[in-house]
Amino acid sequence: MPRQRPEAVGTEPTSTAPAPCRVVVCRDCCCGTPKVTGVDHDRQLARLTGEVPVRVSDCLDVCEHANVIVVQPSAAARATGARPVWLGLVNDPDATEDIARWVQAGGPGVAPCPDILDLYVFTPPGRSR
Repeated sequence: MPRQRPEAVGTEPTSTAPAPCRVVVCRDCCCGTPKVTGVDHDRQLARLTGEVPVRVSDCLDVCEHANVIVVQPSAAARATGARPVWLGLVNDPDATEDIARWVQAGGPGVAPCPDILDLYVFTPPGRSR
């Protein structure tokens, strides 16, 4: 089955405001499914939606890290060297809250990543840190 284009969730920034960081939430074969037990996947997505633009993605091919959330820096932060941060095993509501607060503060390149999130950061195959 061909991959579908990720669906946008939440609101896009206005054209006069600088584009904020963005969040990609994997929701396909493992992430966001009953395979990852004990997680309210809908609540996790709802918590992130509204803070910044959120995109729901098909499988990101790192199923061993389900649930996966990627925090992408704003264009301005990326221009200064900030890179996307991949977070895996985000299966705890407290981790989701930490991510929501971080993206609300500006995300990569703008606000320091909370130390506790270092436990969730991973480098996906084929990418270097």
